[in-house]
Amino acid sequence: MRAFEPAGDGSVRAVFEPVEAALLAQLAGQVAGLLDEQRGGAAGDLAILRLLPNAYPDDPEASAEFRRFTADELTEKKLRNARILISDCAEAADADGPSTIRLDAASIGAWLRSLTDVRLVLATRLGITDDGDLGPDDDEEALMLTDVYDWLGFVQDSLVSALED
Repeated sequence: MRAFEPAGDGSVRAVFEPVEAALLAQLAGQVAGLLDEQRGGAAGDLAILRLLPNAYPDDPEASAEFRRFTADELTEKKLRNARILISDCAEAADADGPSTIRLDAASIGAWLRSLTDVRLVLATRLGITDDGDLGPDDDEEALMLTDVYDWLGFVQDSLVSALED
């Protein structure tokens, strides 16, 4: 991937390899799947708690009341963001070579929020709770996921930097 850059009309663009676009879409799809399971009443795991945290961790009753009024809407917003990212990546994922993905203002916001959600889920899976945590270093799969986590940080950072330019 080449970093995002401003396109001059309020949009940004970046060049992605098909495998990169497919990976982004797959990861966003996995987050959407978790959110769909939670919406369907499946028991939440730690990743869901990172995506939909308790507003009042020391007050279960207040937290449940807050969640009752906000969880559905927040889940729908997160699902919408993931779907936008997936849709934006679809053509590039199926391309024969590098493709430019162009994001308008609405897509930019959705991508930033969806990338955050994907990174939160990966961080939970890797045991990363604070900045500077590296996650496990003795497991080949965990090392690969850490590389993906870092790459997602680059994608997100390049998108923010393009907005600042």
